[in-house]
Amino acid sequence: MKRVLIMSVACAALLGGCASTSGTVTPPPVADNTPPPSQPAPPPPPAETKPTPEEAKTYADNAEKTLAELSEYDNRVQWVRSTFINYDTEWLQTKADAALNEATVKLAVGAAKFNDVDVDPVTRRKLNLLRLSQTLPAEDKPGAAEELAAVSNRLDSAYSTGKFQYKGKTYNLDDASNVLASSRDPVTLRAMWEGWRTVSGPMKDDYEKLAQLSNAGAQGLGYKDTGALWRSGYDMDPDAFAAETDKLWSQVAPFYKNLHCYVRRKLNEKYGDAVQPKFGPIRADLLGNMWAQDWSNIYDVVAPKNVHSSYSLDKLLTAKKYDATKMIKTGEGFYTSLGFAPLPDTFWQRSLITRPKDREVVCHASAWDVDNRSDVRVKMCTQVNGEDFYTVHHELGHNFYQRAYADQPYLFKNGANDGFHEAIGDFIGLSSVTPTYLNQIGLLDKVPDSREDIPYLLKMALQKIAFLPFGVEVDRWRWEVFSGKISKAEYNRRWWALVNQYQGLVPPGERPASAFDPGAKYHVAASVPYTRYFLAEILQFQFQRAACQQMGWKGPLHRCSIYNEKAVGERLNAMLAMGQSKPWPEALEAFTGQREMDATAISDYFAPLNAWLEEENKGQTCGWESAI
Repeated sequence: MKRVLIMSVACAALLGGCASTSGTVTPPPVADNTPPPSQPAPPPPPAETKPTPEEAKTYADNAEKTLAELSEYDNRVQWVRSTFINYDTEWLQTKADAALNEATVKLAVGAAKFNDVDVDPVTRRKLNLLRLSQTLPAEDKPGAAEELAAVSNRLDSAYSTGKFQYKGKTYNLDDASNVLASSRDPVTLRAMWEGWRTVSGPMKDDYEKLAQLSNAGAQGLGYKDTGALWRSGYDMDPDAFAAETDKLWSQVAPFYKNLHCYVRRKLNEKYGDAVQPKFGPIRADLLGNMWAQDWSNIYDVVAPKNVHSSYSLDKLLTAKKYDATKMIKTGEGFYTSLGFAPLPDTFWQRSLITRPKDREVVCHASAWDVDNRSDVRVKMCTQVNGEDFYTVHHELGHNFYQRAYADQPYLFKNGANDGFHEAIGDFIGLSSVTPTYLNQIGLLDKVPDSREDIPYLLKMALQKIAFLPFGVEVDRWRWEVFSGKISKAEYNRRWWALVNQYQGLVPPGERPASAFDPGAKYHVAASVPYTRYFLAEILQFQFQRAACQQMGWKGPLHRCSIYNEKAVGERLNAMLAMGQSKPWPEALEAFTGQREMDATAISDYFAPLNAWLEEENKGQTCGWESAI
């Protein structure tokens, strides 16, 4: 400041001299040696007082109240937008999302001033969770939240309303998925697979913008990028969490490779070398699922020749005249058999359980806790088949988890970590498709003997084990996008490099330069973190093993049903009621007695199948070359 002042005075004197146009020489001013009058010294700036523990607690309490109110409003707007997709509901959700995002970011930034305050453990956990409470944080500046919300909603709507044409017929995702599940014509399969990916191509620019906007918000909260923010929600360092997922994947990768080897051989036998070669990766569109994350739809292609399943769940449901309501009533009955209270009347009045014919909706199955208290719902376009029978039990797991922690403070109304929320429904789902349970509820007259274990476990592995590498690679790709490791031009190349590395798959043909294949998955378009689903696959088997041990089950783990086991339900509810009030190892220990996630329960569950696969694969060249 002193240097600026001196320069200003000098310039003023110079300008005064330059401005003189008179020929008269002006005498210099007589120096005034009179001392300036004494001035009182300015008061020192007030010392910055350190926030008190009481102020920190008040801040956290007020933040919870604000977020609870905004969250309920946003939830209701989201519900309307998801069940009535049009310009106006998208506009409303953009506004609501922006308001919640903006408030969340401001509260998260404000929480940082209490970082060094010695507060009680509950308040400290709340303040830490405040920083992690937004999946896509906006930058703390005017208009940023609304801009991010607009981009996010455009991506979500583009996905949810996506359609393509093939041979004069219009296909949406449900239509194309049904063809992929049932057709065995490689030309048609490729057309469905590539057709759906024409929907995601135009999303690429918006996705790049979304990454830039959310990164700015994450950096404002003290994280390197959005990926680091996501990895910080697991009560451990972000890099340590990435290493933890690597460790868990390494425990199950050998089993996946055995399954991959067997399925590739069967596809080669079905389609021939020109469609599916004997060696290397598998062609992605041949696996019966739009993202090749679940191979159960091609069971007819890969089924063992010498042993058959004596029943089809799809046919059992049809024969017993199940409809969407009966499917969900049956799922509710599983939870009430464990001692949980029935779903409220409002669940049945307000849920969406079939696809409406008069409007566009987001059909992706989801569970909702609209008011953060008791207004729980599901939204799914239920079809009467085994896949949706399982999905019903899964989605209701979210609802019963939400009800269990309803009395927790707002910031603790969540799963112990996001993998827990997914794992609970999947854990119940493991029981829901056992022949033991199907017999218990009257769908199956007789439980088959052990000769049918291999078909049963193979069907389960085609769903569960096939998913594991996909569960890892989705966020691995996004972490690289958020960190700047890959640019928009490299999005698709890197996606397929990771698909090849983890899943051992390739596309059915060369992908165009404009392709944005990651966006063909809902969770990418909707910015839903995906590692939670990988963790859920690990945790559900860990829960299954613990629960079956608690009930004294002596048979094979894959035949154990916890239906009607109220003692297990009581212990399960004790874990669920904790919400996110404690670090996840404490919640895990409350139910399983273990403090670490452990994939060895998967090995226990599938042990008979893995031995069978190793025998089947003798003489085969298993594995594939990674193209990273």
